[in-house]
Amino acid sequence: MTMQEKVLRPDSKGRINLGKLTQGISGFKMVYDKNSNKIILEPYIEIPLQEDWLFKNREALRRVKIGLMQSSQKNIKDLGSFSKYIDE
Repeated sequence: MTMQEKVLRPDSKGRINLGKLTQGISGFKMVYDKNSNKIILEPYIEIPLQEDWLFKNREALRRVKIGLMQSSQKNIKDLGSFSKYIDE
C-alpha cells in the first residue's frame, strides 16, 4: 500500500473535495480522534439489496469465489443453456 500526502483546503462551506480518490466509493465511515486531532475516512461501497444474501451465506460466497477463480484460469466446462430453468 502506497501512502499519499496532499494538502486539501476546505471551500467556503467547509467542504473538502477528494476528487479521483472517491472513484468507485459510495460512502465513508469517519472517525475523529480528539487526542491526535486526526480525521480518518474509511471507504465503503454498497451492494444492491438483492445481492446481500450472497455475502450473508458463506458457503455460497465461497463457491462463487471458487467459480470465479476457475473461470479466470479457463478451467471451465460448458453445460449448455439453463434457459429451461427460468421462471417467467
